[in-house]
Formats: sequence, structure tokens, C-alpha cells
Amino acid sequence: MKTPADYLACPVFELTYPTGEAAESVPVVAYNDAVRAVEAALADAEKYKYLLMRALRRSGSVQQYPAMVALPVSAPETPVLPLYSPDELAA
Repeated sequence: MKTPADYLACPVFELTYPTGEAAESVPVVAYNDAVRAVEAALADAEKYKYLLMRALRRSGSVQQYPAMVALPVSAPETPVLPLYSPDELAA
């Protein structure tokens, strides 16, 4: 599997803030390069999902799990009140 850096086959620039401090620099990639890297990662994820599902089908040992039991829904003992008033939320 690839690491996230392997998908970026493009230049990565260092953006520094006006102070010029090296500790405040941020790596920056062009938008189109970032989109291409995400698309490549998603394509690899689909491929790995397909390979995993195929391996599971070929193993033939499907484990049966017991049916899930629905828990009874109970009302909370203490009422839940909003943190902010409606006037503060509207602002």
C-alpha cells in the first residue's frame, strides 16, 4: 500500500507567514495536483476493496453471527436543555 506522500508526485511548496519564521511554514500543493492525488487514492481503495471481497468469497468460511437484539428505548432521567437561548442562536 502507498503512503499519502506517494500519491503526491508534484512539487510541494512551503508557504511562510509574514513573520518569516520557519516554524510557521505550511506545505502547499496545487489544487489540481491535490485532486489527482485524491482520485488516485480512491481508485486504489476500490481496488483493495475488490481484492479483499474476492479473498473473502474464496475463503468460503463465512461466519454466522447471532441476530441483533433491539434494546428498549427509555426516556432519559434528566431533561436535556439547550445550552444557548434561541435569541443567542439566531445571532
